[in-house]
Amino acid sequence: MKRRYWVTLAALAVILVVYFFNAGWRVGPQPDADVRLIAHRGVHQTYNREGLDNDTCTAERIHQPTHGLLENTIPSMQAAFAAGADVVELDVHPTTDGQFAVMHDWTVDCRTDGKGETRSHAMDDLRALDLGYGYTADGGNTYPFRGKGYGPMPELTEVLAAMPDRHFLVNFKSREAREGDMLAALVAAHPEWRNAIWGAYGGDEPTYRAAGAIDGLHVWSRRGLIDCLSQYVGLGWTGFVPEPCRNTKVMIPINIAPWLWGWPNLLQQRMADAGSQIILLGPYGSGDPGTAGIDDLETLAQVPKDFDGYVWTNRIELIGPAWKGIEPVELPPAP
Repeated sequence: MKRRYWVTLAALAVILVVYFFNAGWRVGPQPDADVRLIAHRGVHQTYNREGLDNDTCTAERIHQPTHGLLENTIPSMQAAFAAGADVVELDVHPTTDGQFAVMHDWTVDCRTDGKGETRSHAMDDLRALDLGYGYTADGGNTYPFRGKGYGPMPELTEVLAAMPDRHFLVNFKSREAREGDMLAALVAAHPEWRNAIWGAYGGDEPTYRAAGAIDGLHVWSRRGLIDCLSQYVGLGWTGFVPEPCRNTKVMIPINIAPWLWGWPNLLQQRMADAGSQIILLGPYGSGDPGTAGIDDLETLAQVPKDFDGYVWTNRIELIGPAWKGIEPVELPPAP
C-alpha cells in the first residue's frame, strides 16, 4: 500500500508539473498584440455548409441574399477591405493563354453559364461568362443574380492594379508547380505589386515553388499543418515546437485551440519564438474543411482579446466592424 501511495503521489506531481509548465497564463499577452482579419473570397454569398464535399455546387445552396456581391470579384474585395479586412484570400487558375483567372471552382459549370474546367479556357472566354448565372436560394425556382452583369471574371493583374496597396492571399487550386513559376514571373515583371502578394497556399508544389522564388512570401501546406498539430499534441507538453510548426502560419480551428499545450498566451509565444503565427479558423466539424471561418459574433467572442495573429472569416462584413469597432460598410442591395 505504501508503494502504491508513493507511485500515485509521484504521478500526481508529474501531472501538476506538466500542467503548470504548459499553463497559458504563465506568460502575459504578447506585446503589441494585434488581430488581423483574412476575408475568405471577399464579401460573398454565404451558403449551407452541411454535407459539403469537393463536388458540391455551393452556388445552388446559398442563403437568401442580403447583398449584391459575388465572391472573387473586384467589388467584393474592395468591400472586404472597407469592412476591415487586412488580407483578402482569392483563388486562381491558369488560363490557356498564360494568365491567372480569379475563380474558386475547378469548373465553370456551377456558377456561370459556361462549361468545362476553368483552366481549359482563354481569359477572354472566361470574361464573357455570366458570373451570377448559377446562384439560387430556393432550389432552382429563381436565380436572382442571373443576367445582372456581375462579370467580367477578373484576372489577377487586374485585381492587383485596382488595389496595389492591399494584401492578398493566393490560393492555388492545383498541384502544378508551374503555377508557382507563373506567380513569381508576375512579381518579377511588376515589383510594385510584391507587397500586395502577401502569401500563397493550396497545392504544395506551386506553393513551395512560389516560396522559393519570392522572398518573404507567407506560405503553408495542408500536409504541413497536419504534421504540425499532430506532433505538437504529442510533444508540445515538453515545450518543444516541431519543425513543421516553424517559420510558417499555423491554421487552428477555434474549438481545437483550447486543447493545445499552452493556449492561448504560452502557445502564441512558443510559435512566435519559432517564427510562426496562428490563423484561427472556425470550429472544426462545421463543414467545408479548411475554410470554415469565424463567421458569427458568438464565435468571435471566443477569440482572446489579446490574441496576436490572424482570424479567418467568411463574413468580413459582420466580423470586421464588430472586432475593429468601425462603421458597417454599406453593401449594394440584393437583386
